[in-house]
Amino acid sequence: MFPVLALIVISVLIVSAISVLAVFMLRLREEKLSWLVSFAAGSLLAAAFLDRLPEASETGESAFLFALLGVVCFFILERFLYWHHHHIKHEKKGKVHSLAYLILIGDGIHNFIDGTIIAASFIADVRVGIAATIAIVLHEIPQELGDAGILIYSGMTRLKAAFFNLLSALTAVIGALLAYGFASRVEGVTGFLLGFAAGGFIYIAAGDLLPELRKEVDMRKSAVQLPLFLLGIIVIWTVKAKLGG
Repeated sequence: MFPVLALIVISVLIVSAISVLAVFMLRLREEKLSWLVSFAAGSLLAAAFLDRLPEASETGESAFLFALLGVVCFFILERFLYWHHHHIKHEKKGKVHSLAYLILIGDGIHNFIDGTIIAASFIADVRVGIAATIAIVLHEIPQELGDAGILIYSGMTRLKAAFFNLLSALTAVIGALLAYGFASRVEGVTGFLLGFAAGGFIYIAAGDLLPELRKEVDMRKSAVQLPLFLLGIIVIWTVKAKLGG
């Protein structure tokens, strides 16, 4: 039988591969990629309120304080990115491009947490680890599809989006290795990371994605956005419920 560490690494790499595959799974025309922005806005909000914050609260830490800190930090980060790109590109393009980096940073934190969860689950029991990996894969698919759409919508080529998404995904490997080597120490910061990631997701969805959607003045296109936004919420909610909350 494989040693636990090998199972952890294999499982984390499988989860990380989804971020790359999601980019090439998208075969929508460029104008249709905005649909995924609607879906991503819903899925990010649902992931924050239905998944990350409840898990952070279960650790006994100050989940909402950490979420607030996440919102503040992402606001400061976006201001810096926007200022930097404003001196290079057109104002609108700079803002959209900065959104891509916010998504990658938020995903990096999220993936780090997933890596620690997978490692801790395998350490407890191999069967628990396998179940946790399957659960995370099912969570990742809808969210990564939305995130990949945002990266391409922001101006990245598919190859560049896949590369940066892979770098963001590999933080899961770091999280898994840290959890395996320092399980008792890493556990103490899990509540902070969960809350902080939730705050980042809320800021990205409410501060960037929803305002982008509100710019659409074509009623026919707006009529498509709302169902997709709600679908993003429903998918995360359904997966969470099917996996036992």
